[in-house]
Amino acid sequence: MHGPLGDDGDGGVPGGGGRGLSAAAAVLDADGVVVGWSRGAADLLDRSADAVCGHSFRALLADVLDPGDVEAAEEALRLVLETGTPWAGRALRLKGDRDAQVRRASLSAVRADAGDGAPGSVVVLWNEAGATPSRSFRERDLLHRAATRIGGSLDAVHTAQTLADLLVPALGDLASVELADGVGDGDEPRRADRGGDLHLTRTAVASAAGAWPASLLQPGQSVPRVVASAALTEVQHGRAVLLDPSRVARLFGESRLHLPEGGHSAMWAPLFARGLVLGTVAVWRTDQPDPFGEEDADLLTEIASRAALAVDNARRYTREHRAALALQQRLLPEATTDTPAAETKGLYLPTPDGAGISGDWYDVIPLPSFRAAFVVGDVAGHGLNATATMGRLRTAVRTLADLELDPTELLTHLDDLAHQLGEETDAASPVVATCLYAVHDPVAGRCAVASAGHPPPVLVRPDGTTEVVAVTPGAPLGVGGTLFETTVVDLAEDSVLVLYTDGLVERHLGDADGGWEWLRHSVATACAPGRTLEEAGRALLAGFDGAPPRDDIALLLARARAMPADHTASWEFPAEPTVVAEARQAAARQLATWGLDEAAFATELIVSELITNAVRYAGGPVGLRLIRDTTLVCEVTDPSNTQPRLRRARWSDEGGRGLFLVAQLSSRWGSRYGPRGKTIWAEQPLVPAEVDLAAFL
Repeated sequence: MHGPLGDDGDGGVPGGGGRGLSAAAAVLDADGVVVGWSRGAADLLDRSADAVCGHSFRALLADVLDPGDVEAAEEALRLVLETGTPWAGRALRLKGDRDAQVRRASLSAVRADAGDGAPGSVVVLWNEAGATPSRSFRERDLLHRAATRIGGSLDAVHTAQTLADLLVPALGDLASVELADGVGDGDEPRRADRGGDLHLTRTAVASAAGAWPASLLQPGQSVPRVVASAALTEVQHGRAVLLDPSRVARLFGESRLHLPEGGHSAMWAPLFARGLVLGTVAVWRTDQPDPFGEEDADLLTEIASRAALAVDNARRYTREHRAALALQQRLLPEATTDTPAAETKGLYLPTPDGAGISGDWYDVIPLPSFRAAFVVGDVAGHGLNATATMGRLRTAVRTLADLELDPTELLTHLDDLAHQLGEETDAASPVVATCLYAVHDPVAGRCAVASAGHPPPVLVRPDGTTEVVAVTPGAPLGVGGTLFETTVVDLAEDSVLVLYTDGLVERHLGDADGGWEWLRHSVATACAPGRTLEEAGRALLAGFDGAPPRDDIALLLARARAMPADHTASWEFPAEPTVVAEARQAAARQLATWGLDEAAFATELIVSELITNAVRYAGGPVGLRLIRDTTLVCEVTDPSNTQPRLRRARWSDEGGRGLFLVAQLSSRWGSRYGPRGKTIWAEQPLVPAEVDLAAFL
């Protein structure tokens, strides 16, 4: 109902002495039309309820408020109506105010909803704040928007654009932001002299007219040389300065790149943080008639200070992000490998939203007898600490793999190491990581897999069918007190084993029924026949329906190879001295069949020494296997778990030269343990090098 509100006590009019406005009130409908009017409001505007009800509230505000605050007050009231968020205690300048000691009205507004929950009306309350040096509503509103909008991004360029958009048209008609060279890449700015090249590049612009004037310096262009002046010194020391066209011309050497058409007043302020000038911001007034004053310069300085902190945070984040990414890329192995066991392709995808580089990694480790180990892991956390921990764990995996431990035993030792690393660091942030370790034997066509809290691999068979390998995961590394289990899966030639970190699947695994089905379908589609591993990996990483991953992704694809049956030969002998000659003869015949007669001499000596040691110290049965591919491997298996040791025999010793002879005749040798005994192996080039027999005497 249109009409007056209840009695609210004494009223007052602007400039009408010291009387305060006591609970002056008005009610507006959804269109901003006055539907209720209090006595205090009538006194303030010198208009009765009958004269104002049914009229626009904006026109009434224009009669009493400073012109600079009318539009801001109207916008605030509109937001109250649209959002329902109250607007409390905003100071507005009353008409006739002068200088710093001004009379103000403190305005508040709240939305009153209709019965169905829809916006119904807005109740406006105000009282005269009296003489106070506080900021105008326009200034306070601009500072509030600066606090809420600036700093929401860790991208320096985005922050610069946010600053420019904030200042136009609230403060001026044109605004530009220049960043110091290198800041966008995370580097500190150069120390500028009192004149010359400031090493600044225009980064962001905003214009109240929409398009940035073509006559001015454009984004991406470097700021021309500047003449040494008092204004430049003020800016370099962190203070804003007021400029006019003549002063700008002197500062920039008559360059028209900095003088907009119609520009009559400007401000130039530094983005100053931690003693560094990270850039500058300039604001021009072309259409707005009032020139800038010292209060405007103070306001720009405060806003620029907020922006400088945001730019510096973005710069420092970029520097750490770049260092962590470079460190991780250095720690990761070659992306592509090609071995007799498998062809592999590794890919790493960091998150694009600034979450930071994590400790995801992959690795391919060549093992003796043409086997290969495939590894993926994920260290909890982000940043340099996670990356450094990843590097230590990856090195440990390679060291343990060189001992030829089975996957279960390797993860057990790795878990102990992670626990030790956690004790070396802050107890509040222990080292926790997941890891999956798989060993593929191309001779047997089988792959042994064990997991420490890591998602299982996906197997794509040659016929296109897929399977999520049923690995029993233990607890993550660093937790301790857990057992790991090894799962053996057949890996036919041309099968693709897909290993990954949880960033690939975390969006889908919340659905227990559909998560793994999504993974199987995605892998089957990506690894379609005819696709290279590179293409398959890119397809998997691109399969997010336009949404970027929330976590880093390490991905390893391995296309298995199988050793041809005619590339291996094996025998088994009893533990009797006479079998040494039989083993030598069998090896010689097989090498002749393969056309490797040149390797016969060295191979017979290796077989003789290894079989003799097995018969003498280990017992039977004794197994002998020869494998040829890029090299020739000789393996002797016995039931003993005794570690063979290489020693140098004295000149008077009758024995003890067996393993020394093996080491000299082979390019490398070693031993590994199985469920029943050990295997000693020796690897030779297919074309043996000349051997100096005098070295054995």
